[in-house]
Amino acid sequence: MSAPRVLILRTAGTNCDLETEHGFRLAGAKPDRVHINRLLERSVRLADYQALVIPGGFSYGDDLSAGKVLANELRLKLKDDLFAFAAAGRPVIGICNGFQVLVKTGLLPGFNAGGGRLTLTFNDSGHFEDRWVHLRCAGASPLLEGLRNETISLPVAHGEGKFLADGPETLERLKANGQVALQYATPEGEPTLEFPANPNGSEAAVAAVTNQAGNVLGMMPHPERFLFYYSHPRWTRGEGKSQDGLRLIRSFVRYAAAG
Repeated sequence: MSAPRVLILRTAGTNCDLETEHGFRLAGAKPDRVHINRLLERSVRLADYQALVIPGGFSYGDDLSAGKVLANELRLKLKDDLFAFAAAGRPVIGICNGFQVLVKTGLLPGFNAGGGRLTLTFNDSGHFEDRWVHLRCAGASPLLEGLRNETISLPVAHGEGKFLADGPETLERLKANGQVALQYATPEGEPTLEFPANPNGSEAAVAAVTNQAGNVLGMMPHPERFLFYYSHPRWTRGEGKSQDGLRLIRSFVRYAAAG
């Protein structure tokens, strides 16, 4: 399989694009960091890429709410391109701020027929949470092929990461469809609502969700911050050798290459 081309979208306030680019290059892809203005002026075409990644940061300062301005740009000016890209089965991955963007564009939860809204709001702790967490890989997404039912470790860094659905019906629908991709968990892999293992108070311990097809993924943890074993806070004690962030990105790349 040839190395897939990956568009790493950036704009004012994006600050994880370099690490994300590096992670996808290490995983065997050909990533390009592209400013949204290049897409708006049509000098770069989304259709020329096999995957789209919206990295973390504070796009436009999160001045209206986290990810709102960038989501509006995508929804109002690039909706046809974006939704056609996702409908074609190509992977669309939003990390942290990118997750917030995907929710606010309407790509997530992506129910085929009516109903279901999600949001990511202020952490229960009332402040920014920057810590490592355990995550249970669940769901049915092909983007997580090879990691399903594993417990992995990744860092989080957010002030608005609390996942909420608009009602119990939406949450149950996500679970039934296999759209809950990652859950905050104990070291033993049990999903938990308890702080600090669940760093923001997300209901059902949800840390990542997909659309129904599984090719659009929004996640709060940062895989691009765990590319090397020595990035783990306990690497001197022999932990972190799994390099879970890089493993996750490699899974994304394999899916993109196969498409």
